[in-house]
Amino acid sequence: MSEQETAVLLRRRDAGVTEVVLNRPDKRNAFDDVIIQELIGALEEVNADPDTRVVVLRSEGKHFSAGADLGWMRRMADNSHQDNLDDSRELARLMNVLNHLSKPVIGLVQGAAFGGAVGLAACCDIVIATEKSSFCLSEVKLGLIPAVISPYVVRTIGERQARRYFLSAEVFSARQAQDFGLVHIVCDDLDAMDQHCDELIQQLAHNGPKAMTAAKDLIFAVSQKPIDTAVIEDTARRIADIRVSDEGQEGLGAFLNKRKANWVPEV
Repeated sequence: MSEQETAVLLRRRDAGVTEVVLNRPDKRNAFDDVIIQELIGALEEVNADPDTRVVVLRSEGKHFSAGADLGWMRRMADNSHQDNLDDSRELARLMNVLNHLSKPVIGLVQGAAFGGAVGLAACCDIVIATEKSSFCLSEVKLGLIPAVISPYVVRTIGERQARRYFLSAEVFSARQAQDFGLVHIVCDDLDAMDQHCDELIQQLAHNGPKAMTAAKDLIFAVSQKPIDTAVIEDTARRIADIRVSDEGQEGLGAFLNKRKANWVPEV
């Protein structure tokens, strides 16, 4: 299958970086069952790849993703409740796989990020957008709801903003998305977005790969949990475990001996 026929591409870059690329620019990278399955497969592949240290989620064309594909929605409207349930579970699986990927994920958003694409952005660890990017939770315009993306979006933008934008389906800008916590960095254009991405990749390259995985897991372990005895004990065990690990010993030894850790690339 040629690159033009593949809905999702994997591009291996230097220094352990793999790009997962939505590749349907003619359809504004809209979601359907094919792109959902290919995205799941691509993400599971990079997650299992020991040579991949950082994942970049991006898209070809003018838009990150326009949300659900119209043809797919027509098919699903004619299908049974069970078919719709099975289909929705796959989209939910995609969001879960992306959200819990063990590697740092940088999302690059240009143009429109509508519907489920907002969910993808919310599941990335770091999101960079261009000044002209726009976001919309547009489902209610179609008489639908942003159901399977809601846990990730509400955690990202907060209940107060969700109560507005889930109901209004208003378009909001990259700057607003930054204020809401969905976007971390807003750039002037695509070139600046790529430059910021490269700078972040260089920053991440200095950090212990296993430590970043453990740090991401730590966030899920403590987020929105009461600071009770169980959480206190769990965090104490986590730092003790990583201090005595091979990577923890290497990192501490490098710091104390004023040398580079063995995972830091040579310049």
